[in-house]
Amino acid sequence: MMMIRSVITSCSFFVSTILFLLSISDLLVKIHGLGFGINYGQIANNLPLPSQVAVLIKSLNVSRIKLYDADPNVLVAFSETNVEFVIGLGNEYLENMTNPSKAQTWIQQHVQPYFSQTKITCITVGNEVFNSNDTQLMLNLLPAMQTVHDALVNLGLDQEVTVTTAHSFNILSNSYPPSSGAFREDLAQYIQPLLDFHAQINTPFLINAYPFFTYKDNPDVVPLNYVLFQPNQGTVDPNTNLHYDNMLYAQIDAVYAAIKQMGHDDIQVRISETGWPSNGDPEEVGATPQNAELYNSNLLKRIEQKQGTPAKPSVPIDIYVFALFNEDLKPGPASERNYGLYYPNGTPVYNIGLKGYLPQMPMAAKSNILPVNFFVCIVVSFIFALELSRW
Repeated sequence: MMMIRSVITSCSFFVSTILFLLSISDLLVKIHGLGFGINYGQIANNLPLPSQVAVLIKSLNVSRIKLYDADPNVLVAFSETNVEFVIGLGNEYLENMTNPSKAQTWIQQHVQPYFSQTKITCITVGNEVFNSNDTQLMLNLLPAMQTVHDALVNLGLDQEVTVTTAHSFNILSNSYPPSSGAFREDLAQYIQPLLDFHAQINTPFLINAYPFFTYKDNPDVVPLNYVLFQPNQGTVDPNTNLHYDNMLYAQIDAVYAAIKQMGHDDIQVRISETGWPSNGDPEEVGATPQNAELYNSNLLKRIEQKQGTPAKPSVPIDIYVFALFNEDLKPGPASERNYGLYYPNGTPVYNIGLKGYLPQMPMAAKSNILPVNFFVCIVVSFIFALELSRW
């Protein structure tokens, strides 16, 4: 009797997990994936296992994830999930990626082994390179992107996997009014050929845009409601008479204007990062759970409505929210460690209407030697699921 009770107790995790997955399976078939992506950063020492995160992401019905590396544990955990992945090549790889042999080897080691099971759709080569003072890094960016793309062509993957890079919004010298958006003059020599390459291979221009930064630095000038997508008077671009009711849309259109000044109207702008911290240092004005909840919940509503910006009303905004989890090892001000929608234990930091589920791993999973009860649970769970399917 004691053994039976032990088996039943240890099986509770498996049965509850199966019940949960079965309960959402029909819903997931009927509802398309949410129209936003999410950044899955891992600069922390307390995050759940990728296999747990895969269940959380599926329960949220999120269909796109952006990584900052090509973590094989994550790519394996998400195999057969149909979640689209943007994987990253860090800035430290750029010099090597200018070498065709090394670029092809990297793809053969980090993309090809997972490609048939995990939906890798994009590689970001470097992150915010032009925000550094490293001239050689800037010079290496475009050749690295070109070489990675050529390697994808050689391996027959270029139709499925695109190449781009993510930029800080600080590469603009002017963003107001949006129609006068312009890139910094000192970066023009790098950005012009980069834009030409984007147009050539038809890939998007990625921007990390954070209205929080602008508000934090100018809280007496910038209306809080304007940056939080709350009702407000907004602002009118005097050159176009277009009305803006939020800062993020104005920032996106400023990037479009800057690109147009460089002779291109054939490149789409996507937001690779945006978010709002739920906590910060005393001088980080506005970093509160209430503001973070308003920013992200209002943003998700607009994404759901497939809104475009005033200058591009027919092009729905394409956004990756930052970030999935709070990351306790990120350097910098306190806000950097508090952008997550979730705490590492799976508890929402605030409520934005997303119902997620983070399974708890059984204790046996921490050991390489699994007890008999574990295998009994598998059998019981299988029989349980089979019976449910007959209903």
